[in-house]
Amino acid sequence: MDPVIVVDEVTKEFTIRRTHSMKESLVWALTGRRKDISDQFRALDSVSFQVGRGESVGLIGFNGSGKSTMLKLISGVMVPDKGFIGTKGKVAGLIEVGAGFHPDLTGRENVYLNAAILGMEKSEIDAVFEEIVDFSEIRDFIDQEVKFYSSGMFLRLAFAVAVYTDPEVFLVDEILAVGDEPFQKKCLARIRQLQEEGRSLVIVSHDLDMIADLCDRGVVLQKGSLVFDGPADKAVEALRAL
Repeated sequence: MDPVIVVDEVTKEFTIRRTHSMKESLVWALTGRRKDISDQFRALDSVSFQVGRGESVGLIGFNGSGKSTMLKLISGVMVPDKGFIGTKGKVAGLIEVGAGFHPDLTGRENVYLNAAILGMEKSEIDAVFEEIVDFSEIRDFIDQEVKFYSSGMFLRLAFAVAVYTDPEVFLVDEILAVGDEPFQKKCLARIRQLQEEGRSLVIVSHDLDMIADLCDRGVVLQKGSLVFDGPADKAVEALRAL
């Protein structure tokens, strides 16, 4: 396997601040001493797996299992506390709807900004701009500031930018649940086209039937630990058995 994503013994922790009582606040005010109360939450615990070139992998698990955290680590939005993550080629992703969009810029300006961040030259963006707009179906609003967009409009434009910036690796986190059914079908058709072109995909979704149908492999996370890595249909069975 020619890996385009390598996740090696990755651990990620977050500090959770706990709220304090009125009594504690009063004691701190009278004594001038404040005790910081916090807990460490381990979102991922020594997780390892690889994604090969042209492979589609579903990252599945119940809420709080660490799926979205893992996707953010792969995309570079966050860095692991321990372990190593490596990617090869251009990585484009829809981690959060509208993430990376500047609210005071127009849709057109955000297309050029986000595509440039993904490494495209202006001439390359010019060449695909009309396709991006056509796919998004928001041509009438493309020169409007995106702070006035609905979540569905964000989704359409963000997805169009991501899939037309020629990524080698495409990351998707639950965004297909946001759009209406016709647009979901359109997105899935475009994802299948990327698969046919040999692109690698990592998809996070609670739609297990879609994962089984769309992905080659499934990686199951439970409370931050990898508990299964194998064929997608078997991964869905493993999750349902937990």
